[in-house]
Amino acid sequence: MDSFIIKNNKILSKQEVMSLSPLIMAFIGDSVYDLFIRTHIAVKGNRPINKIHKECVQYVKASSQSEILKKLYDIFDEEEKDIIRRGRNVKSATIPKHAGIEEYRLATAFEALLGYLYLLGRYDRLDEILNCALNII
Repeated sequence: MDSFIIKNNKILSKQEVMSLSPLIMAFIGDSVYDLFIRTHIAVKGNRPINKIHKECVQYVKASSQSEILKKLYDIFDEEEKDIIRRGRNVKSATIPKHAGIEEYRLATAFEALLGYLYLLGRYDRLDEILNCALNII
């Protein structure tokens, strides 16, 4: 891919997305989730940045993402569950600092799913999942 161009509401074809490592999907999904949470919290009104940051951390930490994935698991279709399995089973060179390995793997799986949906341009489904996540944390 030579340039970052969104075509027909997607960044990559399904074949291109499926050829990516789950860690790449999670890398993208982490940013998507972080931006969603930061936006949701920041637009509540002006407050000191350190308070906004502390509130954001409650949503984006691995234990919260793991909890979200567990509670939402039944709403995912088989294709999404396949991405979750791929994300959960991938071996990462990163060692979690503030989470157990199981929480960290589930958080990676959640982020991989978000990255997958974003790259495919499935923004309605992504929005549905992100809004459900807000109600869990």
